[in-house]
Amino acid sequence: MRILIDECIDEAFRNSFPDHDCETAHYAGFAGLRNGELLAAAERAGFELLVTVDHGIRFQQNLTGRKLAVLILRPPSNRLNDLLPLVPACLDSLKTIRAGEIALVGGE
Repeated sequence: MRILIDECIDEAFRNSFPDHDCETAHYAGFAGLRNGELLAAAERAGFELLVTVDHGIRFQQNLTGRKLAVLILRPPSNRLNDLLPLVPACLDSLKTIRAGEIALVGGE
């Protein structure tokens, strides 16, 4: 799966998906793009999944008809040490998430 890691997540987190083609928004040239622009740019570049900690994206964006899915992480903070415990659940989500869907990992 081709995965885009949002710029609000530690760039080292991309190494948590070794069996997937994973890039950061910064590396892909998408730094500074807002949600709708980021989703469109990611689709054009062939990404299948956006990983973010932006909880608002599910209320601000309609993914119906989109070619990619969104995985929203809910760690205590966006520091790498708080993100890493979510990796097993992220990998499980990758097995079932489909284009146009949003999945939440971690939580309250």
